[in-house]
Formats: sequence, C-alpha cells, structure tokens
Amino acid sequence: MWGLYDEIHEKIARLGRLRRSAMTRILDDDEDLDELRARIVASGSHERADLDLALLARDELRQIRLQIEYLKPELAFKDLGIEHTVVVFGSTRLLDPEIARKRLLEIEARSSGMENSRELEKARAAADRSRYYEVARELGRIIGRCGEGPGDNRLVVATGGGPGGMEAANRGAHEVGAASVGLNITLPLEQAPNPYLTPELSFQFRYFALRKLHFMLRARALVAFPGGYGTLDELFETLCLIQTGKRAPLPVVVVGESFWRRAIDLDFLVEEEMIDPVDLSLFQFAETAEEIWARIQGWYAERNQTVFGQPVEAESASREETRP
Repeated sequence: MWGLYDEIHEKIARLGRLRRSAMTRILDDDEDLDELRARIVASGSHERADLDLALLARDELRQIRLQIEYLKPELAFKDLGIEHTVVVFGSTRLLDPEIARKRLLEIEARSSGMENSRELEKARAAADRSRYYEVARELGRIIGRCGEGPGDNRLVVATGGGPGGMEAANRGAHEVGAASVGLNITLPLEQAPNPYLTPELSFQFRYFALRKLHFMLRARALVAFPGGYGTLDELFETLCLIQTGKRAPLPVVVVGESFWRRAIDLDFLVEEEMIDPVDLSLFQFAETAEEIWARIQGWYAERNQTVFGQPVEAESASREETRP
C-alpha cells in the first residue's frame, strides 16, 4: 500500500514540475506577458467601479442609478443658481408657423382640384395649431426677460427638452439670451434635444420618476399647451398632487380653451361627482403669452407673493437696493 502511495505522490510532484516549467517558458516570453496583461486590463473586473458601465447597469445597483440621476441635475441647478422654474408642456407635433405654412402651400400645390383631400385637411389643421408654437415662444421670451433680466437665473423655463411646444418655449428664452432647462428621457424611438436648450442644463433621464420629480421640485407654475398622452400625463399628475395636498399649490395655466374643452369634459366629471366643483379652480385658461404670464403673476399677487418666492414687499426692497 505504501508503495502505491509513493507512486501517486511522485506523479503529483512530476505534474507540478511540468506546470512550473510551462509557466516559466510563458513568463520568459515578452510577447506572452503583454498578451496576459492585455487580457487582465480588458476584463470587466479590472475596470474601476465608478467607470464600469456594465456594473452600473446591473439590477442590484438600481438604487445607485436613482441616486446619481437625482444628483446630476440637482447639483447643476445649484451651481448655476437655478432656484425656480416655469414648467412648459405641449405636443412635439406643434410646428413653427413658417414651416407649417410652407408645408401647406406645398400640399395645396400638389392637391389642385382635390379641395377636401385628407392630406390637405391635416396640413390646414397643423397650420392652424402652429399659433400655439408662437405663443409658447413668446412666453419663453417673457420669462427670459423677467426679474433682473436674462442673466437672472432665479426663474427659468423648463421643458421636456424635445421638439414642438417644448422647443418653442426654450427657443424664446434662447432668443433673449436667457438660460432654459430641458429634461429629456430615453425612449425606444430616440428623441434628440431641441437646439435651443442651455447646454449645461440639458439632461437625459433613464427613469420617468426622477424626471417628474425634477419637474416639480422647483416649479413655480405649470403651463400646458395642446398635446397628447405625455402632456395629459404631466398636467393631471400635477393637478392630482395639488388636489391631494402632496405638493404646495401653484398656478396651472391651460392654453387653448377650445382645444381642452373638447379634449376633456371636466364638467361631466363634476356632474358625475368624480371631482368636486372646487377642483375646477385648480387651473385657469389662457390664449396668449401675455395672458399666461398675467395669470401666473396674478395668482401670486393674490397671496402677496411674487413668482420668485418672496413677499411683494421684499422683492420691491431688493430691487431698490440694486438700483444705481
């Protein structure tokens, strides 16, 4: 039996020597060393944890992703002095009036003798709706010029960062040299940011929840232009938060009364006792940029405040102090 044990022990020792010999040959070869190092560096485990995207994508790190998605815009807002926002929503399909008119003329030229063609009807409707683009654009200018002027970042326009009504509001702010925010979201069909956003204030979100949180955190007003599911979602979520007391009240302005009364029958909801009559006072209608801004300022004036979050007297005193 001991002889068998010695034989096995000798075979194991021989295998060990062969293994060490093979490793020595590999380590003596500079090319092999470089290859081994390259494999190590290329492995996921060698990547620094804060740079490892595969690691950050794991389900177990969802709480970390949520945290940094909250902090990235929050820190940028603080760095740039963004205290408050006027949140503007509206359809991505609202066209610049110039583009809408050009398309209409092209289709009219092609549709000669086809007065009631569906394509022509749609082009006319789009041209008619394009007036909302111009209203949103002018609203962006008004907000951009408020306070101490374009360099005053206490109150800025915030949108979803996409085209249409959102682009128009960002564009107006851009035209007067004011900062504006875009909170975009990663979607299956990628949506590029509109070109009028302030580069340092354009953010891409993975999570709808964090995007919605940032819309509401600094909101001093919400303005809803005609839109589809996305606009309806944000509008009714805001109304629900106010109705249930989950956030402090703020002025909600709905633009285009004829559109909204046809899109949603809120009087029917009152008749059916699904909402209370007082819930209809949670928002106001407006048609022009000047009316929207007057509704927002009037809402705060009734509460002896300004849109900047200060009592009227404090804001007046502050302006007096800054005068030369």
